[in-house]
Amino acid sequence: MTVFLDQAAAAREASVGLATTSRAIKDAALHAMADAVVSGRGQILEANAADVARGRESGVAPAMIDRLRLDPARVASMAAGLRDLAGLPDPVGEVVRGWTLPNGLHIDQVRVPLGVIGIIYEARPNVTTDAAGICLKSGNAVLLRGSSSALESNRAIVAALRLGLESAGIDPRTINLVEGGHEVTSEMMGARGLVDVLIPRGGTSLIESVVANSQVPVIETGTGNCHLFVDASADQAMALSIMLNAKTQRPSVCNALETLLVHCDIAETFLPGAIDALVQAGVNVHGDQAACRIDPRVEATDPEGWDDEFLSLDIRIAVVDGLDEAISFIRRHTSGHSETIITNDLANKTRFVNEVDAACVLVNTSSRFVDGSEFGFGAEIGISTQKLHARGPMGLPEMTSTKYVVTGSGQVR
Repeated sequence: MTVFLDQAAAAREASVGLATTSRAIKDAALHAMADAVVSGRGQILEANAADVARGRESGVAPAMIDRLRLDPARVASMAAGLRDLAGLPDPVGEVVRGWTLPNGLHIDQVRVPLGVIGIIYEARPNVTTDAAGICLKSGNAVLLRGSSSALESNRAIVAALRLGLESAGIDPRTINLVEGGHEVTSEMMGARGLVDVLIPRGGTSLIESVVANSQVPVIETGTGNCHLFVDASADQAMALSIMLNAKTQRPSVCNALETLLVHCDIAETFLPGAIDALVQAGVNVHGDQAACRIDPRVEATDPEGWDDEFLSLDIRIAVVDGLDEAISFIRRHTSGHSETIITNDLANKTRFVNEVDAACVLVNTSSRFVDGSEFGFGAEIGISTQKLHARGPMGLPEMTSTKYVVTGSGQVR
């Protein structure tokens, strides 16, 4: 067997015991893992600095460097996320529904772990703690296939997490770092029977490759080509504040704003101030012909680029005739992640919510809230843009399946 297949088999063995581990033990392990991350902060930051330096030397884009980089605050947040998970209800064993038939049979639908979860992700070493913690709490073993750009960081983080597991008496093979080249990713995609589900997190090419080639079931997390539509009835000061937060608070993440749509009736009054604020925040502004006519600081956008994420301090602007055109525009270009309307018109709000097809639809608030932690889920595995099993931020319940328990007293059919 290969190194990966050995890891997967070991994870499968570990998952059997973990599936019936009590909440108290899992929560103690999460706190121990958090303590180990805090204690190992120096080693984690030293390893991360080596990854960042290597990335800069090889010309990695600034947006990816931002995703890769850790600092003391981010490490503290990683530990806090593990502690937050310990405070959440354990989904394993939850009775989703139950009923009794006329013949006396009682049926319960009960949450159970998926088993072994493989996660393939790029940069962002904080994903390592989020994924490990969620999988542990939901009773799953995990195979973590991080990118080579974060290898040293992930090695240091997983070493700390495994120390925490061992101190809590849980099999350290529950959390596994998968190393190697593209052939290992191929092995993961072919490991049906050892791996129960794969979750890819990253760019379009990574996600599409896993979806197209995996023999293991996939939960698809999508890219975030997120739109914000400023309706004619919008509170323009509110719209400006939300736009700036959604674009600039952290531009390199999937829930950041990429395209601003503005109703033509307010474009002349709203856009100059909006562009002032964007430029002052260091944002490069691109737009359609109408936006370019309104403000000379707008650079004509590539007409083929409306489907793409920037993941940087860049934004596109389009002026639309009204709600119908805004919804039509979003339908053509959305990645199905998060779409926002700023409006004081109840009818327009209702139509937008009902007619826009996305994992998350927001009204008068920033798309930066589309996040498992912000939703109160604790950490998240990712944000699913598919429509089966899980959609939107994926927390603990989304990492479980269900089984039916049928209890009788001698009934036969």
